[in-house]
Amino acid sequence: MSTDMPEKTVPASSVTQVAARALIEEVRAAAVRIGFTAAVAVTDQGGHLKAFDRADDAPFLTAEVALDKAWTAASFHTPTHVWNDYVANQRVAPLAGHPRVMAVGGGYPIIDNGRCIGGLGISGGSYEQDMQAAEEALAALGFELPAH
Repeated sequence: MSTDMPEKTVPASSVTQVAARALIEEVRAAAVRIGFTAAVAVTDQGGHLKAFDRADDAPFLTAEVALDKAWTAASFHTPTHVWNDYVANQRVAPLAGHPRVMAVGGGYPIIDNGRCIGGLGISGGSYEQDMQAAEEALAALGFELPAH
């Protein structure tokens, strides 16, 4: 019997409340510049809601969609817009039936120092507008944009 004990934990980093709120403010400013109203969700690395905001005139469905985009991005460490290509693969297609997987642009992993520390989800504009606002907000705060 080995006397070496296995590692029992792994370090987990999470986006801070301050950074989550700052991302929301950056997205709101970008959405105004781009010309749409948005719901914005920020999750921790486990996909749990950390911060949320919905503009007064953003449709109610945007709240759920933004959260699911953030969850999807945090869960898989990849932007949501690449999921359309993923689910076209028959081996991955069953994941499209998961109620929270959102294969629409506007969700991004929040990456700091090469590690996913959360997810950012935006809903309210076209998928291109949602993506643009997300990329602007992440870049403004010095987060890394995924290569996808």
